[in-house]
Amino acid sequence: MADRRTYRTLGLLDIGTSKTVAAVIVAEMVAGTPKPALRLAGLGMQRSKGVKAGVLTDLDEAESVVRGVISQAERSAGTSVGGFTLSVSAGRISSVHCTARTEVEHGSVGDDDLARLVSAGESYAERNGRTLLHLNHLGYEVDGATGVRDPLGLSARRISAGLHAVTADEAPLRNLLVLIDRCYAVCDGLVAAPYASALAATTPEERQFGVTCIDFGAGTTSIALFADGRFAGTDVIPVGSQHITYDIAKALQTPLAEAERIKTLYGTLLNAQSDEHESFSYPITGEEDDESYETSKARLTDIIRPRVQQIMGLVRERLALNAASRFVGDKVVLTGGASQLIGLPEFVASEFGCSVRIGRPTDLPGLSASLSGPQLATLSGLAMVAARGEGELNMARGRKTVTQGYLGRVGTWLKRGF
Repeated sequence: MADRRTYRTLGLLDIGTSKTVAAVIVAEMVAGTPKPALRLAGLGMQRSKGVKAGVLTDLDEAESVVRGVISQAERSAGTSVGGFTLSVSAGRISSVHCTARTEVEHGSVGDDDLARLVSAGESYAERNGRTLLHLNHLGYEVDGATGVRDPLGLSARRISAGLHAVTADEAPLRNLLVLIDRCYAVCDGLVAAPYASALAATTPEERQFGVTCIDFGAGTTSIALFADGRFAGTDVIPVGSQHITYDIAKALQTPLAEAERIKTLYGTLLNAQSDEHESFSYPITGEEDDESYETSKARLTDIIRPRVQQIMGLVRERLALNAASRFVGDKVVLTGGASQLIGLPEFVASEFGCSVRIGRPTDLPGLSASLSGPQLATLSGLAMVAARGEGELNMARGRKTVTQGYLGRVGTWLKRGF
């Protein structure tokens, strides 16, 4: 008897500071297999406009780009999708940890008891006008017994749950959904970008033992923490590799496009004696002739290093404020386009005193080698979340989010397991 196979076509959209990417993927599920096989059917990519540090600053410019990448992806896939799962890095994303408690009504833990814990966690997380993106449990306590992973059906009088919520400011999320509406598309769900990137860049074993994933992007640097296999903390810092480009442009008085080229070709955090004698040429901003100027690779490193040191200092500060950082171990995984800066793993290992590696997501079949790698970690993670659907994150509708508007249609993403 032939295997029973089902297929779903899914849309993904990642609106970043430097690039906007849309993808159409096909998820193939074979009966009896734990997870679907993913295949890229279509991809659209353009340089972002109207976006700064993940926040929309010009709807018209952003709309033009998003329409373009969606059209590219659907045209190359030969099909129209309409609905897209979106990554979110705007809105001062941060974690909230709390403990919810309830009396067990009928002598054994039932779905209603767990639903009350979820409701209490949602209410706590949505204080002060914050909007809930994710909510997942970190562990249960049943009648004082800790370490319970699945309490459903257990005999008990009282139950409590340690909860982790990811929240964001309302306005940036609303603007994001207004943008999607203007592009005549539908938002199937919102996924915190740090979670998506970490899911693609880390292994299940790393997440089980504890790991910190740092996504070094153009406009933001995001953090995702995992402990005991569970998503335990996150934060987003509105500083990224684009600021390194600005530093180079300012120090060398060269155009931004040239500064980006210099950073990509010659940028390094490693000190080598030969760098004092190795030089490269570049133009000066405003010079009308073709005269070029020269500087050494050692000077370039001196320009880059302070900014990277500042960003990693901010990461360390955010980690110190996150309650989950005590449980994630000493493993750091770097991802994002800027993680490919030469010498960054060694630099971070020295700064944090721990093991560091570059996280390279498993390539989606159909994705060319030139486009694969850390720079598309968020897109790869989005594919995993969207394809799993009820398995990884399930949509819970009807929950109050933002005045019954766009976000009311989207609802809140909750981790399965309650």
